[in-house]
Amino acid sequence: MEKQQALKFRQLPGHYAIIRQDSNSPVPAWATEGDFISITRTADELSIVCPVDHVPKEFATELRWVCLKLEGPFPFSQTGVLLSFIEPLSNNAIPIFAISTYDTDYVLIPQEHIERVLALLEEAGHESIKD
Repeated sequence: MEKQQALKFRQLPGHYAIIRQDSNSPVPAWATEGDFISITRTADELSIVCPVDHVPKEFATELRWVCLKLEGPFPFSQTGVLLSFIEPLSNNAIPIFAISTYDTDYVLIPQEHIERVLALLEEAGHESIKD
């Protein structure tokens, strides 16, 4: 088996919400503000990731997410980046929500798992960068 890649990552400040809307829903203004947001529309849905404190009560969810940013950029030719990061989590039944951008990957983890996640990632050889 190939050795896993050792990656550096940082935890973004705050907590995030993941909201699903109908595919034909307009993008709400509250979803477009913050240092990290992701809005994806497909034929099936409108997915919104944004700071939890921006979400109005009628869309609020009790589940809060912590966002981990992999320190990229990673060339498109580099394979296994996301796999090496999430495999130790998957092997330990930790749910994730992954978002990829041109330069890097973001992995959202339910808040209640973050301490265990940080320990598992360190054990797998990944390094948490503190600001």
